[in-house]
Amino acid sequence: MSSPHTRRPVAVPSRRDVLRRAASLAVAGPALTALGGTGATAATRTAASLDFEGVTLKVLCNTPHLSMYNNFLAPAWQRLTGGTLQARAVDYTQLADTIIQDVRSGTAEFDCFDYYYYMLGSIADAGALVDLTRWIAAQDDLDTGDFLRSVYDPYTVHRNRRYGLPYDGDQHLVFYNEELLGTYGLEPPTTWDEYDAAARTITEGGGGAYYGAVLTGQPDPLVLGPAFINRLVGHGGDLVNRAGRPTLTTDAALAAAQHLIDIAPYALPTPTETGLGAATDAFLTGRAALVETWTGLAQRAADPTLSKIVGKWGVTALPLGGGNTRRRTPLDGGYGLGVSAASRNRDAALEFIKWVTSADEMLLETTQKNSAIDPNRTSVLHSPAYAANTPLAADLIRSGLDGPTMIWPHGPADPDNLQRLVDQLALAIEDKQSAPTALRNAQASWRL
Repeated sequence: MSSPHTRRPVAVPSRRDVLRRAASLAVAGPALTALGGTGATAATRTAASLDFEGVTLKVLCNTPHLSMYNNFLAPAWQRLTGGTLQARAVDYTQLADTIIQDVRSGTAEFDCFDYYYYMLGSIADAGALVDLTRWIAAQDDLDTGDFLRSVYDPYTVHRNRRYGLPYDGDQHLVFYNEELLGTYGLEPPTTWDEYDAAARTITEGGGGAYYGAVLTGQPDPLVLGPAFINRLVGHGGDLVNRAGRPTLTTDAALAAAQHLIDIAPYALPTPTETGLGAATDAFLTGRAALVETWTGLAQRAADPTLSKIVGKWGVTALPLGGGNTRRRTPLDGGYGLGVSAASRNRDAALEFIKWVTSADEMLLETTQKNSAIDPNRTSVLHSPAYAANTPLAADLIRSGLDGPTMIWPHGPADPDNLQRLVDQLALAIEDKQSAPTALRNAQASWRL
């Protein structure tokens, strides 16, 4: 497993170098072919020149990525460099605080951080990330032009400086249970009104055995946040204007919040306690007809060891609403990879983030069984191998990441701003205040 990095040649390769070359080429061959890579010569040159024997790199990541790091990337990194890769995961609610605390406290446990992009401004301003602007510009073999334009700057740039490389280009789609829709003569929804109507029909007919939809209403920016933003963008709205000021009292925002309130009685109980895991489980077990979630669900739904609905599901784009006909993809979630400002292994950390986000590696990662990783590069997104691995969703994923997007605000204050927004929305979903009140409160609490 390798990517075609160019380094200085090693004059006298050791036995370990020779073994590492063979292992690297055996894994990398299919990816190099699929991507039109530079082949065995480049792979051998890379394997022979990355030598980090005795160096242990530690990565902090979110839970869904842990298996990829420890079970797939760690063995490949060891074969390639002789070095050790260890990853530790924390819940998404703790990720930003753990990153900042690790650097500020002097603990310096981690060398690399796998961060949600909406946290970028807060962790960069806290001094937790190395400014990679000059380093990236000096890497002739990084091929930054291949990074998806939709995610490269949003995932890595803060105050005109670049602090990471894009990793895992996330978006939401609507997954549906074909049997449940068919039972009630329904088609996959194309508008949010259709979505709500289908949910109501199926829930009323299900008698508690199944539900029309899942509303991920747990008041966290990564849970309730996308549910609101998907509806907001569907109605043609935005969270902020070009000056970064909140636009939470527009007609589009009001419509989005009202959709959340209206669907709550017909969603899987209890919406404000429903997180990401519960949503996935409900869909894969056939208890929910509709769920809006990340594209990785396509692989899980097709896996008979994980899914009870194999061959009985479909996927479609997020609905539109309110007469809006302009489709944009909300960049829900999404990750960058950066180097800790406190890393004691900076050279190895830089080489690692370069390698792990390369085209060859990303093709392998995105096509692993039950992978939680989505494309970060154009060559991967449009690879036949990637499409073959995600056949039902590939065209939708490509359209979403190639087309116009809605970028979440990701300045230093925005994680807190988004938290206050979802707190207010959760109260509205629980019928403790109206949609206009929730949005006015969120607008008033927003900080620049």
